[in-house]
Amino acid sequence: MPDLIDGSENVSVHGIFNWIVLLIIFSVITVIGNFIGYKHPMTDSLVGMGILSLITLIGVWLERYLPFNISSILYISVIGIVIALPGMPTSDFVLYYVSKVELLSIVTVFLAYVGIGMGKSWDEFKALGWRAVVVTILVIASTYYGAAIVAHIVLVATGVPAI
Repeated sequence: MPDLIDGSENVSVHGIFNWIVLLIIFSVITVIGNFIGYKHPMTDSLVGMGILSLITLIGVWLERYLPFNISSILYISVIGIVIALPGMPTSDFVLYYVSKVELLSIVTVFLAYVGIGMGKSWDEFKALGWRAVVVTILVIASTYYGAAIVAHIVLVATGVPAI
């Protein structure tokens, strides 16, 4: 099966089409999960995912065509912030519809996609050996415990009683 997203520097019509197909599939699955899990209206969630997908497409296009060495995530973030700023004509519309899309429903679909991607390169992962598994577990555990420690310190500092 060919990759839906090619990593080429130039975005061809075929590459954009693949991004659009991927974002449509991603959006539909997210909207269904959002409706089942959070009871948000499907039409509102679909408009919200459409906004997020459009911002993503623009960010990817900017990364490939602007002469700066800047990641698409930065472009996507800046576009999202600018169109949602108070006082912008798009602010109310964007905030209303994007708020109808729960982060957890997006993350669930994204992690499923990453899992499928890992499954495709499982032989490469196995070739890294047991040391890579140990390092991966340590990194994940350290990140979790580090975040928990910081959260605990902030909660105690703000007056929330420690358990």
